[in-house]
Amino acid sequence: SVYTTKLAVYALARMFPGQDHLIWIGATMTVFPVFFAVIENDLRRVLSYSINNQVGFMVCGVGVGTPLAINGVAAHAFADIFFKGLLMMSMGAVLYRTGTVKASQLGGLHRSMPWTTVFCIIGAMSISAFPLFSAFVTKSMIISEVATAGYAVIFLMLMFASAGVLEHSGIKIPYYAFFGHDSGLRVKEAPFNMLLAMGIAAGLCIFLGLPALFPGFGHEWLYGLLPYREEAMGYSHHHLFSFEHILTQFQLLVLAIFAFVLLKRIHAYPPEKRGVILDTDWIYRKVGYNLVTWAGTVWGKAGPAMTAAFFRVTGRAYNWIEAAFSPRGELARGGALNGAMAIWTAALLGVVLLLSFMAVG
Repeated sequence: SVYTTKLAVYALARMFPGQDHLIWIGATMTVFPVFFAVIENDLRRVLSYSINNQVGFMVCGVGVGTPLAINGVAAHAFADIFFKGLLMMSMGAVLYRTGTVKASQLGGLHRSMPWTTVFCIIGAMSISAFPLFSAFVTKSMIISEVATAGYAVIFLMLMFASAGVLEHSGIKIPYYAFFGHDSGLRVKEAPFNMLLAMGIAAGLCIFLGLPALFPGFGHEWLYGLLPYREEAMGYSHHHLFSFEHILTQFQLLVLAIFAFVLLKRIHAYPPEKRGVILDTDWIYRKVGYNLVTWAGTVWGKAGPAMTAAFFRVTGRAYNWIEAAFSPRGELARGGALNGAMAIWTAALLGVVLLLSFMAVG
């Protein structure tokens, strides 16, 4: 979920900052889900892939391990709860009213669910890191530190993943759910309690991305909570809203939007249709299920005999133990056996004392 994954990020940041292998693991996590999210028909599964993608940025930042990178990890983990939660809630509202979140069955809902549409777009712009939205002020710290540390390949992977985020979460989700082809669905707007929750999350997505019009306002409020406050404030004053940074981000966003439009125009963008997408969950859904089914069949045939053999062996072991150690057993009898036991006991105590003296010495 949005929350449990952040607990994992927190644990990594506390225990393994600066571990280089996390940089490559995180970068792979950002890129790998993009391909699945683009072709996925279920929009909630798209957001699930997006969770993996966003956590990848955080894991990569933990691997870099510099104060500013750790700031970026903490800030992005905090902001991700709101924009990812907002997108999840908007798709939940769509599911509640229409009974589906399949992109192939949706479209045109902006007419009947205008507020949900607006909130979804705000979440989409936030996760895409548009300037004046939350991820712009959080994720950029991680990418900036990757570039500063000289990880050129990792930097390119993160830039590709950032464009991919815009494709599958920033464009695909609102486009296919609320725009695109008209599905003919005419439903009621989401209930007030859902709109209220989405409105609060949307407000925070915007507030966290605003410039500091006065001390402690907008992103500076978030930066003031980060573990390395001075580094965060320095980044805010010298780089965050610089012309170069904003221009670079807009170039990335515009090119990603252009790529989406071009692929749609030439009919090269993956169509939204029903299908099966094989992912790593296939291992436990198919292989694991078949293995458990086979084990159940084997146990059904051999289980009774194995159970009977087990009870025979344990019964014999119990009888032997009882014969030796019970009040009526051999060890409780008098005579030479007790004398032998006394000798063995004294010898064992002597060995224990010798080992104790050696350990102390």
